[in-house]
Amino acid sequence: MRRNEFEVMDSEETAQFLHEMSYGFLGTVGEGGWPEITPLNFVYTGGSLYFHGSKVGQKMTNLKSDTRVTFAVAKEYAIIPSYFLDPKLACPATAYFKSVMIKGRAEIVTEPGEKATALAAFMKKLQPEGGYEPIDAEDKDYAAQLKATSIVRIRIEEMTAKYKFGQNLKEPKFTRITEGLQHRGAELDEETIALMKAYCPHHRGQENS
Repeated sequence: MRRNEFEVMDSEETAQFLHEMSYGFLGTVGEGGWPEITPLNFVYTGGSLYFHGSKVGQKMTNLKSDTRVTFAVAKEYAIIPSYFLDPKLACPATAYFKSVMIKGRAEIVTEPGEKATALAAFMKKLQPEGGYEPIDAEDKDYAAQLKATSIVRIRIEEMTAKYKFGQNLKEPKFTRITEGLQHRGAELDEETIALMKAYCPHHRGQENS
């Protein structure tokens, strides 16, 4: 059952999450209608999502026969153990996360300028420290690489986001979980607490409390 309280409607917030993440999962229609999933790096720029790779391979074969794709990006922040809320039952166990689901049409990019722009966005995301000459379609040293590299644009038709951080919780359950996270002190637990306070209706504005 879909929980409306976990849906995120802010497009800028969704875009920011896509900028932060470096890889996702591409779903294509394979032979015989079977869905196929491919993990890959991506970049979101100009309102479209791009990925690159070889001009041959199963995903490219799939895209030639059916351009419909889905793309999923997710980040798990914290596993919430059942005993944070109940010393006996396993039912309260859950996970807190951010996720984005995209449906769209895949298009092969052939224009050198757009290919260069997409690859430049990739490098800015994956190698922000620089250390290379800017990617320019007019640069003869890049021209052969641009020609050999396949760039695919996903023209987005539908994009939905779901962030689960206990928005459905009321007291005292909210405090039990935040205190459990505080005591556990795992890598992302402090960030999870801040996100709980940011997204939970009754605790917004308490991120720094």
